This record gives sequence, C-alpha cells and structure tokens, in this order.
Amino acid sequence: MKVLVGVTGGIAAYKVCGVVSALGQRSHPVQVIMTQAATEFVAPLTFATLARSPVYQDRDFWQPSHGRPLHITLGEWATVLLIAPLSAQTLGKLAHGLADNLLTNVVLASRCPILLAPAMNTAMWEQSQVQDNWRRVLADPRFHAIAPTAGVLACDVVGTGRMAEPELLESYLHSLAWTGGRRDLAGQQVLVSGGGTREFLDPVRFLGNPATGKQGWAIALAASHRGAVVTLVLANPEPSLVRLAREQGMVLHVVTTAADLRQRLHALFPTADYTVMAAAVGDVAPAHCAETKLPKAALPAALPLVPLPDIVAELGDRRRPDQVLIGFAAQTGTETELRLRAQEKLRRKKLNGIVANWVDGGDRGFGSDCNQGFLYLDDGSTYPIPYGSKLDLAHHLWDRAIAHNRPNRAVELGGAPPAGLDSVDAVPPGDP
Repeated sequence: MKVLVGVTGGIAAYKVCGVVSALGQRSHPVQVIMTQAATEFVAPLTFATLARSPVYQDRDFWQPSHGRPLHITLGEWATVLLIAPLSAQTLGKLAHGLADNLLTNVVLASRCPILLAPAMNTAMWEQSQVQDNWRRVLADPRFHAIAPTAGVLACDVVGTGRMAEPELLESYLHSLAWTGGRRDLAGQQVLVSGGGTREFLDPVRFLGNPATGKQGWAIALAASHRGAVVTLVLANPEPSLVRLAREQGMVLHVVTTAADLRQRLHALFPTADYTVMAAAVGDVAPAHCAETKLPKAALPAALPLVPLPDIVAELGDRRRPDQVLIGFAAQTGTETELRLRAQEKLRRKKLNGIVANWVDGGDRGFGSDCNQGFLYLDDGSTYPIPYGSKLDLAHHLWDRAIAHNRPNRAVELGGAPPAGLDSVDAVPPGDP
C-alpha cells in the first residue's frame, strides 16, 4: 500500500503525524506533500522523519523527478491519497477542479481513490458555500470521506469541525487499498452483530465470554467503507468501539444479554440485505438472577442453568431468499474438527455462509487484533482466510459474500490488497 498524504493548513495537522507514523511502522511506503500553510503548523522535518522520506512542498513543484514532472510521478506512484486535514480552501479547489499548487496538481494527475478528512471551525464548516463544495466533491466516485465530528475545537468553540481520529483514517486507507475504492455494497442495508453477551447470576456476577466486539466492528467498518448503510449491534463492547462506530456514522445499538441482542436483531433483520452474526452469544444462563449481590456463602455449589434461544438459527428460519445471512463459529481443535462443526452449523441453521475461526492459541480470536479461519458457503465451496488483521478477515468475507450473492455479475475480488496480503483461491468442496 503506497500512501500519498497531502497536509493542508490547520491545527489538526498534528493528528496526521500519528497516521504517517503508524503507516511507517507497518512498512507501508509513505510520501508527504505539504501546502505552504501546513508548514506553519507542523515542521516538514517532522513528517520527513515519520515517513522516512523527503517531504514535498510547492517549491519542489518545478523540479523534475527522474526526468518527469513531479506531480505526474507522485500521482502515478500512489495506491491511495489521503488529504488531511482538508481545509476549506483546498476543498473549494477540489470541488471546482482547480490546481494552483503541488497537491492539487497531483490530485488531477492521479487516478487512485482519495480519502478526505476535513477539519475547520464550526462556523466555517456550516457555511453554505462550504457545504455546497462538500456535496459537489463527494458526487465524484474517486472521493471518499470521513466527515468532521463534534467536540471542543482548538478555537474553544463546541461544535462540528474536529478531524476524524487517526485510527479511523488508517483503517479507511487500508480498505481503499484493498478494494481500489469500489463501493460494491452501495445502497445495501448491512446488519452486523458483535461482542459477547452476559447472563447474570446477581448484579455483579455473570456467565460470559472474552469477546470484545473487535471482529464485528471490523466487519461493519469494511462494509461502511464499501458504501453500505450499516447497523451495528454490539454486546458489551470495548468503550473505544462505541466512540469509533458513532464517528464513522453507523447506527449503533449496545446491548447486554442474549435476550437484549435477540430482541434488537429480530426487529432489525427484516430490512437487512446482508446480516453477519459475529457476536459470541451465550448458550445457557443461570436459572435465577438475584436482585442483590449474593454473599459468598450463599453462592450455590451447583448452578442451575437454562438454555438460551439460538438467535442465528431463528434468523435462518425467517430469512427470505433475497437476504444473505452469515454466521460465525468460534472453535478450538484441529482443522478437521473446525470444518465438521462449522459445516454442520451451516446446514442446520440455514445460513448462506459461516466463518469458522480458531480461538485457542496465538494472537487470534477473542480479544486480539488478528484472526484466521475458513469461510464455508452453502454451495459447498471453502475459502481459507489467512492469518491477518480482523479488518483483513472482514474484506475476505465481503469479497466472497458479494460474489456469492451476485453470481451473474463480474465482481472483482481483492482489489489491490496491501503488501503482505495474499489473495486466496477456493478449495474444492470436500477438500479441507
């Protein structure tokens, strides 16, 4: 993933240092262009050090690169272009195809997807001319964006204008590099569940599991980057995921128990085109829940349990032919055991597909940032999902799910995956 970062004038330029640093630490080649105004906020040496490469400024515009104009070589080099913070001035230039500096000339000389992250004072952002320019830019399919969020701004105003957090920008760049900017879920309603449910014995103690919601969040995030309207239902998620989901513009529901999750999913499922059940839902619950904390001496030696409804199986019974339903099977054991259990669940629960992932050993599964497993589809095909980030798994899943749901359409798989991500081939049915 070759990332070209354009930095324009604004105090939020300091946040972009974190994006460039993270990309460099992951060994992605990064080049930085700074406008003259940007250099008033962050020194070019800072970005040069973080990017491990020289920073380009307007004074470099007329210096040829390997005998060719610099704006041409930079535009052809990039896999994806990030402009952050995006100022009102540069937004206006983009909206009208103007090019009077190095950065705007590179935009016109490139064909890669462009991610925009505006940041400015609330009054500036809300000006009708700025909003007209914003709508005009986003009408161009090359441009992708994360709108500014509300909060306390550097000018002490409380309102909309804060630039998106570096974590969201980095994830979006990853997705754009993977898909090449395709919006192959545009117009689709996507419903995703994640996290782990809790069933209480008393107000303090509960039966639960280590799920954090990271995989469900990654699946929802990848769908959002592909153009879907996303509703995310998270059970007991990490607090950071709640904040990020709202900043990404998703419809978010936070639940606690399996009953809460079941109620929300049954209400939301009828309008969903794609539903992915990544939540780790409890199978049993204590037969009784005390209203007050039980003294240690009062805890039962044997805990009576009652079974909980199988939510994904219930959705499978309700699924219309035009709906796609994909489940998850968190498993331990050998690859053969993984396959047999997942395929049995695929058939019994009437799913279109199921992801079987290991949760024992290594940095994968519950609570980690990475995952690995297999995707089994209802036509008998199997797709291995190699070890990688949970966002990687999400894109592998969406590539295959979309292609499976549109057999008569040519759907590209994998786009331009970031360096180190190998495309996967289907395994013939029955071959583990």
